Amino acid sequence: MERGQDDVVTDDERQALLTIAHGAVVTSGGVSAQRVLITAAEFVLARGLGPVAYGVYALGWRIAQLLSRLVTFGSVPTLQRYLPAAEDDPARQSRLAGLAYATTLGVGLLIAAGVWVLAPWINDVTVQQPSFPAAMRLFGALVLLLGLVMLYAATFRAAGSARGEVLFNKLLRPGVRLVGAIAALALGYSVVGIAGAFVVCTLLLVVLGYPATANVTGVRPTLRGGRTELRQFYDHAAPVAMSSLGKVFQNRVDLLLVGAMLTAVSAGIYNVVLVLISIAWIPLLSFNQLLPPVASRLYSSGRIETLNAVYSSVTRLIVTTVVPILAVQLVFGRELLAVFGPTYARGYVPLVVYLGGVFVGSAVGATGWLLMMTDHQYARMGLDWLLAVLNVALTYAFVREFGLVGAALGTSIAIAVQNGLQVLLLRRFEGLWPFDTSFLRPLAAGVAMTTVMLGVRTSVDGPLAIGLGAAAGIVTYVATLRLLGIDPRDQLVVRELSGRYRQDVADAVPF
Repeated sequence: MERGQDDVVTDDERQALLTIAHGAVVTSGGVSAQRVLITAAEFVLARGLGPVAYGVYALGWRIAQLLSRLVTFGSVPTLQRYLPAAEDDPARQSRLAGLAYATTLGVGLLIAAGVWVLAPWINDVTVQQPSFPAAMRLFGALVLLLGLVMLYAATFRAAGSARGEVLFNKLLRPGVRLVGAIAALALGYSVVGIAGAFVVCTLLLVVLGYPATANVTGVRPTLRGGRTELRQFYDHAAPVAMSSLGKVFQNRVDLLLVGAMLTAVSAGIYNVVLVLISIAWIPLLSFNQLLPPVASRLYSSGRIETLNAVYSSVTRLIVTTVVPILAVQLVFGRELLAVFGPTYARGYVPLVVYLGGVFVGSAVGATGWLLMMTDHQYARMGLDWLLAVLNVALTYAFVREFGLVGAALGTSIAIAVQNGLQVLLLRRFEGLWPFDTSFLRPLAAGVAMTTVMLGVRTSVDGPLAIGLGAAAGIVTYVATLRLLGIDPRDQLVVRELSGRYRQDVADAVPF
C-alpha cells in the first residue's frame, strides 16, 4: 500500500472497502438498468391503460410487491448470514439452501391461497373495480415465483457474486415484467391479461434460473440432514420475517391506505411517485450489495474496529452519491412526473416529502443489515413492530387530513425514526458509529448544486431545463467537493477501482 494518506487504512479495511465499493459499482449499473426497465414498464402501462385502469393495476402490483417481502420468511438475510461462514463446508451450504427453498415454497403457497380467498374483499374495501379480483389472484401466484427468483439472487450474493445477484434481481425480474406488459398490451389485454403475462414470463425465468444458479454457485439445495440446521436457521429467519412483516405496516402502509381511502387515480399517481423514489434508493442498495457478507466475516472474526471504519466509509460514500439524485428530483420533480402524463404531476408535493425520508434512510447507511449481521435480529424485530403500530396510526390520520401528501409524510417519518433508532442500537450494542465532520462536505456541495439548478430552472423552460440543470448541477457538485476536500478513504477507493477498471478495459480492447 502507498504511504501518506493511505497509511491510515489497514489492509483489512482496504480489502473490505474495495470489495464493497466494487460490488456497488457493479450493482449500481445493474440497479440503474433495473430502474430504467421498471420506469419503462410503468410508462408503457400508464400510457396504455389510462389513469383508472392503471390505478387498479398499480394497487394489485404493489400489494404483490409487499407480499414478496414476506414470501421467503427471512431466508434471504439468513443465507447472507450463514452461507459465507460455511464457505468451507459445501454440504452445510446445501442444507441451508434447501431449508430456504422449502420455506419459500411453503409460505408462497399459503400466500397464494390467502390472496385467492381475500381478493374480492380487498376489492370491496379499496378500488371497487370488477377486474381487480381476477388480477389480484394472478398476482398472488406471482408472489411465489418472485420468491424463488429472490433465492437465486440471494445465493449468488452470499457467495460474493454481485453479478449474479444483479442479473436475477436487477435485470431479469424487471425485464420479464416489461416484456409481459408490452406483449399483453399489444394483444389488447387489460389489467387481468397483464397480470397473467407477468406470471407466464416469471415462470419461465424460474424454470431456467434454477440449474444456472446451482451450476455457477455450486450450492445445490437439499433437505437431507437439514434437521441439524433447523434451530439456527429459524432462530435467525423467524425474527427477520417478523421484522419484514412489521416493515410492511411501518413504511408501506401508505400504499394500502391510498387504495382504501382515496381513488384509483390517486393510487396510480402515488405509484408513479414510488417509481421516482426507487431511483433515489439506488446508492443505498448498491453499497449494501456486498456489505452483509463482508460485515458477517468481520464480526465473526471479532474485527469490530475494522467493521466500524468500513461502516463509516461506506455510509459517507452513500451520502456522497445520493445527494445529487435527491437534488435533481427536488428541483425537477414536477417535470419528471409529468413525463408519465399531466395527471401524475399532482404527485410533486408527496414526492418532495418522501425524499426527506430517503435522505435520512440513506444517511445512516446499512443499519438494518448490520443489526442482522451482528446477531441482533430480535432487537430489530421488536423495533420494527413498535414503529409499525405507530406508523399505521399516524399515516391513517395523515391520509385523512392531507390525502396523498399525508401518505408520504407518514412513511417518511417512519423511515426517519426507524433508521435513527437503529443507529443508536448499533452504537449501544456494538459501539458502531459512522458519523464525523467529513459528512458535512457532500451536504454543502448539495446545497451549491441545488442553487445552481434552481437558477437554470428559472431561466429555461421545458424538458431542456432538466438536462441543462442536471449537467450544471453535477459540475457544481463535483467542483465544490474538490474545493472542500475529499476523504482519504474515498480517494483510495476511487483511485484503486479506477486503476482496476482501466486495466480491465486495456486487457479487453486490443490495440
